[in-house]
Amino acid sequence: MVGKEISLRNRLSKSSENPGEEEDEGSPAKEPLETPSDGRVDIKQLMAKKRQLTVEAEELKPFFMKEVGTHFDDFVTNLIEKSASLDNGGCALTTFSVLEGEKNHRAKDLRAPPEHGKIFVISHLSADELFEVDHIRTIYHMFIALLIIFILSTLVVDYIDEGRLVLEFSIISYAFGKFSIVIWTWWAMFLSTLVFPYFLFQQWARSYSKSSYPVMYSFFYCLLFMVFQIGVLGFGPAYAILAYTLPPASRSVIILEQIRLIMKVHSFVRENVPRVLNSAKEKSRTVPVPTVNQYLYFLFAPTLIYRDSYPRTPTVRWGYVAMQFAQVFGCLFYVYYIFERLCVPLFRNIKQEPFSARVLVLCVFNSILPGVLILFLVFFAFLHCWLNAFAEMLRFGDRMFYKDWWNSTSYSNYYRTWNVVVHDWLYYYAYKDFLWFFTKRFRPAAMLAVFAVSAVVHEYALALSLSFFYPVLFVLFMFFGMAFNFIVNDSRKRPIWNVMMWTSLFAGNGVILCFYSQEWYARQHCPLKNPTFLDYIRPRSWTCRYVF
Repeated sequence: MVGKEISLRNRLSKSSENPGEEEDEGSPAKEPLETPSDGRVDIKQLMAKKRQLTVEAEELKPFFMKEVGTHFDDFVTNLIEKSASLDNGGCALTTFSVLEGEKNHRAKDLRAPPEHGKIFVISHLSADELFEVDHIRTIYHMFIALLIIFILSTLVVDYIDEGRLVLEFSIISYAFGKFSIVIWTWWAMFLSTLVFPYFLFQQWARSYSKSSYPVMYSFFYCLLFMVFQIGVLGFGPAYAILAYTLPPASRSVIILEQIRLIMKVHSFVRENVPRVLNSAKEKSRTVPVPTVNQYLYFLFAPTLIYRDSYPRTPTVRWGYVAMQFAQVFGCLFYVYYIFERLCVPLFRNIKQEPFSARVLVLCVFNSILPGVLILFLVFFAFLHCWLNAFAEMLRFGDRMFYKDWWNSTSYSNYYRTWNVVVHDWLYYYAYKDFLWFFTKRFRPAAMLAVFAVSAVVHEYALALSLSFFYPVLFVLFMFFGMAFNFIVNDSRKRPIWNVMMWTSLFAGNGVILCFYSQEWYARQHCPLKNPTFLDYIRPRSWTCRYVF
């Protein structure tokens, strides 16, 4: 293979230097195109020359792509490192400066050293670049065509059943019901997050160096901060959800915003407390307290890592913003038609069939297609369109909200690239802080702690959104996901592992959609008059047939 590659390279260089000479000694002599006296060109000779050039181009193509793939990562890495160096005022706080002297000078994942935190640079989402390729954009068009088919199918079936066009969107109107309460709850969460954490930090920072008992003083403010995080941002939104019995989608909006604000407040305090401590240690006259505008910008910025400033783009493309929001609403209606045509007919008659292994297996496999479609739509709508729209409005430069997770051959790489925004928060504030507190000897324990935190938060969001506790996602995430993270690790590079990853993702999404949908419809069909706490955590789908 190497000899063949060298031979092809030599042939390419010879052809570029001496196009009239022979490129391969073993090949028959090639006659140049001769133009007869009448000015006509021999068509057969021209076609033969064209076929020969096409064959040579096809032979050179894989080696050319291999060369591009080999050097492209180094080029991008060097470019980003230089940009990060300039953003840091020219100081060499980059990955290469830390790795200097080691054998491997390639940054593994463009991540800054843990002690310096994440480095933000101007970057663009990979999907935007992929959509510029006609072949990839065709896949986008195929999803639009599938949406049109879903719409036509729903309209035709409704017209046959009802004798008229039904455009009520009952699922959406139910799922997002009582949305005015959602808006008021969000305003209460946002204003409290804007005022109380900043005020507490400002008061602590300006009086810390003057305090006679700095440890007790810091402990008191830490206690107040925990009361706000747990009491106000924790129990407040949860109480509003339960007290007003909000429907699922409205609950999800509040829960996701609650989690986002808690993570942002933690990052703000976690990033600024060391600066105040260092300032007091150096007996500096100025206290490094961020301005209200910096904190306000961070609350809306599409990142969970606080910085006083971020790389900014020069202008706002409002047409691009409108397009991103339009695609978000398009994905919302896409999910509606998936539920209307693929999920509701599958689950609404659950009470008519007794729970059995056959019913469960068929349910899982029938749920794989809608589950995978919903996975793609959630990814595209939130991680691409929603975050990109806010980034464009705020001129936020670093738009690496995800990486090419679809090419992952290991679950460890998938977890790093699926949601970079949340992964960065977990990496710096859960994983690295755990290692700092318990020393670096407990890396497996730190990884286990990160998985536990992520699994608990995911299950908390689902439990409050659906009004029941059914830890299917927790089991899949905590046990199977963690096991795959260690078994299918970064050493797996062959394409078969990418196939295995996709197969497990398909199956996992089918299991999640099947189990939670069965439980939801079982609780709708088999309600209890006076439910106890155990009834909220006991699966109703296992015994629904016995109620009637």
